[in-house]
Amino acid sequence: MHTFSRSRLFHELRVFFTALMFFTRLPCPSWVDHSEVYLNRSSRYFPLVGWIVGGCGASVLFVATLLLPIPIAVLLSMIATILLTGAFHEDGFADMCDGFGGGWSKEQILAIMQDSRLGTFGGCGLGLLLALKFACLCALAETYSILTCCFVLITAHAASRFTAVTFLRTHVYARSESDSKAKPLATTISIRGLLVAACTGFAPLALLWTTLTWKLMILLVPLVCTKWYIGRLCTRWIQGYTGDCLGATQQVSETAMYLTAVCIAQLP
Repeated sequence: MHTFSRSRLFHELRVFFTALMFFTRLPCPSWVDHSEVYLNRSSRYFPLVGWIVGGCGASVLFVATLLLPIPIAVLLSMIATILLTGAFHEDGFADMCDGFGGGWSKEQILAIMQDSRLGTFGGCGLGLLLALKFACLCALAETYSILTCCFVLITAHAASRFTAVTFLRTHVYARSESDSKAKPLATTISIRGLLVAACTGFAPLALLWTTLTWKLMILLVPLVCTKWYIGRLCTRWIQGYTGDCLGATQQVSETAMYLTAVCIAQLP
């Protein structure tokens, strides 16, 4: 029994580190590799990776505000998260903007998204998204305490990744194996895996209970709306999802949560 528990723990650690290695530039143990088996199981830990990325951004924001004006602190926080992930999700959002903005058929959209070059739609979309994220975080830092703003940041990073994970259960992968330039991280997730992702994705909401109380439920609205809209768009045009669609879902969900938190501050 003791041997089984240790074996199970090592297995879960390897699955987690596989997700961490894929989504961040953080160093991982040498025994972690790109095994297909572990890649497909690692999706349940996507939101937990969001804890780490969001925690890094929140730490930079908190420390920077002790020495610098809020806009500079927010910008440094955004830079930290982008460096930590290698702009992985931002790239997916830009590619989706290019693909759905410039393509008129499934084949065209998938081909454009596969192109590594940044187009007009992607450049404009990414620029506007980052500007909106920056403005929302500045407003949050000025409206709430810095600590609350940090908690919102961690919550948004974790919950937005869970929103992306749900596509693995509700949609099919749009590309054929021969058409894909790289095998997706995961193409499906079990009910158990989805529950694990949900628990880690929504657990940070507890950090905000004292400040927002019942208003916390409103923060879930943009997640549902983002999933519905992007899911509908993907089903209509490419009959499924791609890795870029998951990255776009994460970015839009995260930014939408910041925007919603700003709106909540205006409620009585």
